[in-house]
Amino acid sequence: MDAQDTARRLRAIGEELSDRFYERADVVRTLVVTLLAGQHSLVLGPPGTAKSELARELTGRVEGAAYWEILLSKFTAPTRMFGPVDIAALARGEYRQVYDGRATTAHIAFIDEIFKCSTAALNETLGFLNERIYHPESGGEPIRCPLIGAITASNELPAGEDTAAIYDRLLVRIEVGYLEDPSNFAALVRSAVSRPAAPVRTTVELSALQHAVAEAVPAVAVPDMIVDAVCTLRAALRRKELVASDRRWRQAVGLLQASAYLDGRPAVAETDLSVLTHVLWDSPAQRPIVEREVLHLVNPDAKEALDLADVIDELEAQLDAMAGQSREALSDWVIKKAHNKLAMAGKRLEKLREEAAGAGRSTTAIDRVTGRQRAVRTRVLTEALGMDASVAQAQL
Repeated sequence: MDAQDTARRLRAIGEELSDRFYERADVVRTLVVTLLAGQHSLVLGPPGTAKSELARELTGRVEGAAYWEILLSKFTAPTRMFGPVDIAALARGEYRQVYDGRATTAHIAFIDEIFKCSTAALNETLGFLNERIYHPESGGEPIRCPLIGAITASNELPAGEDTAAIYDRLLVRIEVGYLEDPSNFAALVRSAVSRPAAPVRTTVELSALQHAVAEAVPAVAVPDMIVDAVCTLRAALRRKELVASDRRWRQAVGLLQASAYLDGRPAVAETDLSVLTHVLWDSPAQRPIVEREVLHLVNPDAKEALDLADVIDELEAQLDAMAGQSREALSDWVIKKAHNKLAMAGKRLEKLREEAAGAGRSTTAIDRVTGRQRAVRTRVLTEALGMDASVAQAQL
């Protein structure tokens, strides 16, 4: 089985989905890496951010895989998830469950509103995610489930201790929001009324994915320099009182290997450490801290981009604070402060991206900050200077 062909196909799938889903390139890549590591992910964000559509489109690219999807509620019974009672058998006095088409037989799962899991289904859901097993209602030996990985989604973090146990088992946490780059939003609006061409649709065979997860990814080497870098990162986060469990750190090694495998490399490199920005935080407020520490270690240009993001955020906060002031006051603020700072940030971000791309480093963080810069500049032009949105777009 050609492991490199599998990696090429998965990269092609990622590129196709990134083209289709605006501002989701890092999300797509991280989900693919998580599946390759045989782990579970959480996509966290408000409604209407394409969480479900993206998960379905990705999982639908695995040919031959049994796929299972469910939207949980507080009233979802375990039998609905893992296998309803066989009514015909029950009429004959036999208690049996029908497992086909349920979580019990799934290779890939998508669980929406994961933290609305009912109390009745909680233990079985944990067993399904942790050990890939299900205990039948009638008792007896647990059933081994062929699950490779689950993609889960939620609009909010868990509120109680019960669902916090599920949250702890989701190794990768990815935040998504509404589109920020005005040009991407404009493209989204146009796509609602245009007839798109039939998309290219690369797929990968289930057996190839299973081989990658079980054999190819674990065979990727982890050099001593990467071990040292992980130890350095752990110490830096501890100084900021961010402590992840030993289990989470150990499982994260598989993500590093999966990242290298996806890029076609035989050994983990420093650039693979960037996936840890989705692993080592518990609350969204902690994510920027983790991201800065990771990028400080592996990607100095991305760290500078995050510093520029602080400048951009401060300008947006000033614009919000000036709501209701006269157009003259707003124009004066734009001329004296906002215009030059935003222009300088934009030029520097272009330079940073050029340097990062030339050195083969990830541009994800830089691209995200560039989107913020464009979004804030559009707001300044339309809200402070009164330009039409189409004119403001042309200025970008």
